[in-house]
Amino acid sequence: QVQLVESGGGLVQPGGSLRLTCATSGFTFSDYAVGWYRQAPGKECELVATITRTGRATNYADSVKGRFTISRDSAKNTVYLQMDNLKPEDTAVYYCNADPNVFRLFNRCVGGEGAWGQGTQVTVSS
Repeated sequence: QVQLVESGGGLVQPGGSLRLTCATSGFTFSDYAVGWYRQAPGKECELVATITRTGRATNYADSVKGRFTISRDSAKNTVYLQMDNLKPEDTAVYYCNADPNVFRLFNRCVGGEGAWGQGTQVTVSS
């Protein structure tokens, strides 16, 4: 059974940092690309970042480019999202999702295809 569990969210001041964790189980981690998504009230779902199966290629939404970094640890079957210089507009619930084909991650949203965790709340506020 595919499982993804997000953690690491919290309340942080503008300019601060957080590291989100996506712990995975139930599938061969090295066979799957992973994406981080976010959903804020009243806003559309946004694909924030993706990382390929090998970790050699990453992709970021323009809104977070230069501030967020996605990485993966094959020994721990875990994907991270390091978020620096956080802004109030980064406030959202963050989710991760996995697929063998990284391009399929671009055509889905929270609650859609694939397994979704409960998400982790990130609030950026002074």
